[in-house]
Amino acid sequence: MNTRNLSQDLSVSSVGYGAMGLSEFYGQTEEQVSQQLLYKLLDLNITFIDTADLYGRGHNERLIGHFLAGLDKATRAQFTIATKCGIERSPDESYARTINNQPDYITRCCHESLKRLGAERIDLFYLHRISQATPIEESMECLSHLVKEGKINHIGLCEVSAATLRRAHAVHPLTALQTEYSLWTRDIEDEILPAVKDLGIGLVPYSPLGRGFLTGKYRKNSDFVEGDFRKNNERFIQSSLDHNARLLDVIQPITEKYSCTPGQIALAWLLAQYDKLVPIPGTKHIRYLIENAQAADIILDKSDIALLNDIHQRIEIKGGRYSEEGVKGVNA
Repeated sequence: MNTRNLSQDLSVSSVGYGAMGLSEFYGQTEEQVSQQLLYKLLDLNITFIDTADLYGRGHNERLIGHFLAGLDKATRAQFTIATKCGIERSPDESYARTINNQPDYITRCCHESLKRLGAERIDLFYLHRISQATPIEESMECLSHLVKEGKINHIGLCEVSAATLRRAHAVHPLTALQTEYSLWTRDIEDEILPAVKDLGIGLVPYSPLGRGFLTGKYRKNSDFVEGDFRKNNERFIQSSLDHNARLLDVIQPITEKYSCTPGQIALAWLLAQYDKLVPIPGTKHIRYLIENAQAADIILDKSDIALLNDIHQRIEIKGGRYSEEGVKGVNA
């Protein structure tokens, strides 16, 4: 596994790991199986783990913390851990959420995340979503103070507009923007990606495999069990799946050319878009973790990159990527 620089002083594995699914949103999980998967990261030299206080209401950070606690000091030092704050969940089990970017809330969340992770400092700390109620400058001043205190090393934002990105970067240098980006989610290419490149900020695409769609393994809504976020998502209802499958049909000949899977093509295409881009595919299965890691070795021909670059001009993806509740704070 090669490495990439998100910033001048933060180098991580070219493909990271998004741990959210080990806690919720994609069906049942098993603690022992999750720990086995995390230990497999060592064999694959995947050193960049992404989590958040939102995931499992703290469970995901505690899970990562338990894994890290079992490593010797030298091995632990190899890992870069990114976590996030900024979304308050309803005290009940509903999906309802409130965006909170107040400085006192950010500070409290930072200390709580440090405790759950069992860490002295957080390598990369993101604002998970942006609140219009708090000027981004106030939130960034707070995060900058946490850097000076030694509580966090690097600051990131998630799902922000180009204008917000520039305002935030003017207060304190940002290390990374995390946002959804894949062959079927191309929204950032008009304004946000050019701003990222202009500022020299790292880009961390989440759901780089289209929540599994780009692997080609999910053609039927009935494939998803109850409790899986995708079962009721607009992009995964059967009519949308049937329409969006045209994208997979275009990818298939390319997979045959490179003797790989559709998911690996999707990741290889992303890696070709920007040298400071590090995708964080998530999975609960070791065999797919290995598959994702191997995508870092695939170098696509310029002609294939060009074909995939233009695919969204011919195929319009059907269905929103989130519900109305889920888009709170997106591209603010």
